Amino acid sequence: MSDAFSTARDAFNAWRSDYPVDLYAADPHLDLVNDRYLDDDRLAGVREMGAAFGRTVVEDLGPLVESYQRHDPELEKYDGLGNRTEEIRFDPAYHEAGALVWASGLLRDAGTPGLSFEQATTFYLASLEGEMGHMCAATCTTGMTRVLRRSASDEIGETYLPSLTAVDYTEALRGSQFLTEVQGGSDVGSVASPAVDRGDGTWRISGEKWFCSIADADAFLVLARPEGAEPGTRGLGCFLIPRHIDSALNGFSIRRLKDKLGTVSMASAEIDFDDAVGYPIGDVSAGFKIMVTAMLNTSRWMNALGDAGIMRRAFLESSAYARHREAFGQRIADFPLVRRQIAQIKAEWLATLHSTWHLTALDEAVDLGTADAADTAFHRYLVNANKLTCSLAATQTVRESLEILGGNGAIETFSVLPRLLRDAVVYEQWEGTHNTLTAQVLRDLGRLDLTGAVIDRTATLLKGIADPELGRVASRALAGFEEIAFETRHSIDSPAHGAMHFRSTLERMVRAHQVALLLDAAEGGGPLAEELAAAAEFLTGRYLDTGYRAEQDPSFPSVVERLLGNDLD
Repeated sequence: MSDAFSTARDAFNAWRSDYPVDLYAADPHLDLVNDRYLDDDRLAGVREMGAAFGRTVVEDLGPLVESYQRHDPELEKYDGLGNRTEEIRFDPAYHEAGALVWASGLLRDAGTPGLSFEQATTFYLASLEGEMGHMCAATCTTGMTRVLRRSASDEIGETYLPSLTAVDYTEALRGSQFLTEVQGGSDVGSVASPAVDRGDGTWRISGEKWFCSIADADAFLVLARPEGAEPGTRGLGCFLIPRHIDSALNGFSIRRLKDKLGTVSMASAEIDFDDAVGYPIGDVSAGFKIMVTAMLNTSRWMNALGDAGIMRRAFLESSAYARHREAFGQRIADFPLVRRQIAQIKAEWLATLHSTWHLTALDEAVDLGTADAADTAFHRYLVNANKLTCSLAATQTVRESLEILGGNGAIETFSVLPRLLRDAVVYEQWEGTHNTLTAQVLRDLGRLDLTGAVIDRTATLLKGIADPELGRVASRALAGFEEIAFETRHSIDSPAHGAMHFRSTLERMVRAHQVALLLDAAEGGGPLAEELAAAAEFLTGRYLDTGYRAEQDPSFPSVVERLLGNDLD
């Protein structure tokens, strides 16, 4: 083998070995956002947990995920004796990985209000491996836990919550929610599955659920329509359906498993219920509200956490590759276009990290019941708007990272990036398409009169930047944000205009808030302040300052270099 071949393969091996062993210690920006929201004692606990679990992700979880990604789950409707079982079989490594995720305490923490940052840190670190077949289950189980904590009867809570929050994977119950029906999709109000009250505290549920992720779950939350209930979402009840009653299947069958673009190691299916026993959760006339506030809002928060983890991994892969890969006689990290591209990847990741940790603070206050009216209103807006923006950014960020790897980026066995791209696309569709989320935010802003509160919070952050250099960026962002605020009010006042145009306005609204958070963090000082300020300036030019052209700005190269710091050295 020639020296040139050996040198190139040595570079590939060095790139692979450059991946950090301690994911928490290697991510000072993650520690920064935790430090901004947690007291010293709690921060110390998160650091200890993050260091231990981050090593587990690298040393144990990652290799397991890589091995079972090539083996899709399989449906076995009957056992060898012809008994119907509706069992889903996985590669053994899948369950080994699940045991590590559950042992992290991620689901245990879901059982106690006030531990959102612990959950966020664990979920983020695990998501450096993508959804990997377990993060959907962890999300849905967290949502079910919150639904039962807030709305279930004492009997139901005492029966299911201990197992839903167990750390032993073999003993834990995994939860899921089945809302979508073939005629509905995002149109939840069209749910037609009937629910019949048996008068003994149980109901009987029948009907088809079209897209059921975690089809192997032990308990399902479903929406169904009680007899005589009004049409639309107001007539829906929320019910808990166990998979088994006294060890027998509880009136359900699996038609088939879905063949998906991403999250392929997690089983999604079409499921029929036939007189299944269901337990009402809360008032049967408030099922949709229960599911949205406790389940869907939880999923949308955790979707953004997954996006942040995927983007962090994309940054690690592309920046390390650029450091080691040589072409045309130099490291590709030394080409200006590559440096600009990796700076963009980093800026997008940091923006997602900061807006999602701000959302985590709101989520924790809502879950604790300590959020005031202003925080509750902003949470209602941000949980949807942030999910939309971060999921779009995650897909684009992974695509940019793939380009850094060139043709190697398309090879499944070369890097994790192809899997991350597929998972990111699924995150985009999960718990509401972008158009659905846009319509919901626009409706909430107008119907609940949230516009002023939402606009004021971002504007106040931008106006509060006192440092002169940071204030210059804040002023540019604020000028753009004032245009966004005007367009938002116009979209509310003119529904036809808003229906057509508000989506792009909403994305820019979130960008303004991300810039404000980055500038606020930069003003706090510290070794990362320069990178945060540069990220804010980069994103301001990209999304908020409509008159800005990077090619006309002689200082733009310095913004890129400040943002990169030592990442490509």
